[in-house]
Amino acid sequence: MTRSPNKLIPAGFSAIPSLTASDAVEVVAVTELGAGALEAIGVLVHTDGDLPEGVPVDRNALARAGFEAKSGTSLVLVGAEATLLVVIGTGPASETSENRLRDAAAAFVRAVPKATRIGLRVPSIGGVDATSAARALTEGALLARYRYDALRATAREPKLASVELLLDGVDAAAASDGIAQGLVTARATAIARDLANTPPSHLTATDMADVATALGERFGFDVEAFDKQELIEMGCGGLLGVNAGSAEEPRLIVLRFAPVGEPTGHLGLVGKGIMYDSGGISLKPSDPMHLLMKMDMGGAASVLAAFTALRDLGASAAVSGWLMCTDNMPSGSAYKLGDVLTARGGRTVEVKNTDAEGRLVMMDGLVLATEAGVDAIIDIATLTGAALMALGPSTAALFGTSQSLVDRVKAAADATDEPAWQLPLERKYRKQLDSDVADISNLGGASAGAATAGLFLAEFVGDTAWAHLDIAGTMQSDADDAWRSKGATGYGTRILIEVARDFTPPS
Repeated sequence: MTRSPNKLIPAGFSAIPSLTASDAVEVVAVTELGAGALEAIGVLVHTDGDLPEGVPVDRNALARAGFEAKSGTSLVLVGAEATLLVVIGTGPASETSENRLRDAAAAFVRAVPKATRIGLRVPSIGGVDATSAARALTEGALLARYRYDALRATAREPKLASVELLLDGVDAAAASDGIAQGLVTARATAIARDLANTPPSHLTATDMADVATALGERFGFDVEAFDKQELIEMGCGGLLGVNAGSAEEPRLIVLRFAPVGEPTGHLGLVGKGIMYDSGGISLKPSDPMHLLMKMDMGGAASVLAAFTALRDLGASAAVSGWLMCTDNMPSGSAYKLGDVLTARGGRTVEVKNTDAEGRLVMMDGLVLATEAGVDAIIDIATLTGAALMALGPSTAALFGTSQSLVDRVKAAADATDEPAWQLPLERKYRKQLDSDVADISNLGGASAGAATAGLFLAEFVGDTAWAHLDIAGTMQSDADDAWRSKGATGYGTRILIEVARDFTPPS
C-alpha cells in the first residue's frame, strides 16, 4: 500500500490478516477421527434418542452437570486421556438444520479455545444434504475462532491448524465439496471482518483501493479505482460532497467479475464505504457508537469480500461492484446543511443533515450501476439508526422494488443465518424528502427513517430491479455469539455470495 508519511503503521501490518490465517487451516472429511493427534474431540448430541457411541456417561450424568443438549450448548468432559471430549447440544433430532450444525461447530470451537487440532463427530445430519452440512460445519468452526489481532503484539488465542469432520453415513466426496465451499465463504467473511475492524488511520479510501487491487489479482476479478479529479469529471457530486471536509482523497472502486462461459446474468452490487463517519458538521455525540464508526464501511467490505469467492465457487453470472469510499469529517471545507449537491446523472439534492451521508455516496454508485446495464442491483449499507431501533442488532432491514429479487435476498439470508426482514417501501412517505430548492432532500421526518432512506435510494435506480440491505444493526456484535465473533460480523458477505454465484435476471 502507498501510505501518507504521517501514518504510523506497524511493520508487517496487513489490513487482511485472515488471508494467511485461513490458508493455514486444514479441514478434512474423515472416516475415523485421529484421536492420537487431536487435542479435542467434539460429539453432537440431540435432546432425544440414544447418546452417540463413545460418550462415556449417560444422560442423567450429563443432566447433573447442567447439560441438556439444547442447541448451541457444550460441556467439556475431562478424563484421563490427553484428548478432551466435548459434547455439543443440537436440540431435537427433527430440528437439525444447516444453522443448527453451524452453531454446533461454533460452540465446539469456543469450548476449547486453546486447542489447535480438533475433530468433530456428527452422528446425524437429519434431512440436510451432505454438502450443505459440511459447508455449515466448516463455516461455524472457522468463523467462531476468528479474532482481529493484527495490531496486537501477541494473539489472544492460538490459530486453528486442523479440523477433522466425521459425518456418520455421509458420502465423503459430497462432504469434501461442502468443506471446500465453506473454506471459501468463511475466508470471505473473515476478510470483510478484517476490513471493518481495521482502524480508520490504517485503512483510508486510498488504502481500500490498494487492498481491492491486491485481492483482485489474487482471486480473479478486475479492479479500477477513480481518484478525486476523475470523480469531478464523472460528476459524482455525492461522493465528492461528503469528502469535502476530509484531508484524505475519496475513491470510487469498481470491481468486475467475468465467469467462464456465457454469463447467466449481470448482477450489480453497491457498497457504502464511509471509512470513518464523524457525522460531519452534524457531529455525532461522543458515545460508544462513535467508536464503531470505523465500521461504517461494512457494506463496501462485504461487497469486496464477496468478490473473493466468485471464481473459487464457479459463479456463473457476471458481477460488477461499486464501492463508494471516503470518510465524513468536519472542517472548514466540509459540506454544510443547506448545501445542494449534484448527483451523477444530474439530480440535485439538498443537504438537511450531513450525518445522512451514506445515501449521498450511494446515489452516485446506484446511477453508475444502472448506466452499466446490470439486470439487478443489490446495495448494502450501514445506513440508518432507525433500522437498528426497529429490528435490533441481529436482523437487517430489507427493502426493494422487485419482489422477486427481494425474495432471493431473503432466501439467502435464511440459508446463511444472517437474518433480514423485509420492511415496506411505503411511497406515501416520499413527500418527506421534498425540497424547496432542489429535486430531493437527503433527510425525511422524525419517523420511518429506514423507509425514507430506502425511498431516497430508490430515486436513483430507475427501472432496474433493486434490493437494499440496511445493516446498521448487524454490522457488529457486542459479544461472541455462536459463530459471530465480537466486533465486525462481516454481515452480508455470504448473502451476496449466495445470490451472486448462480444469479439470473429476476422476473
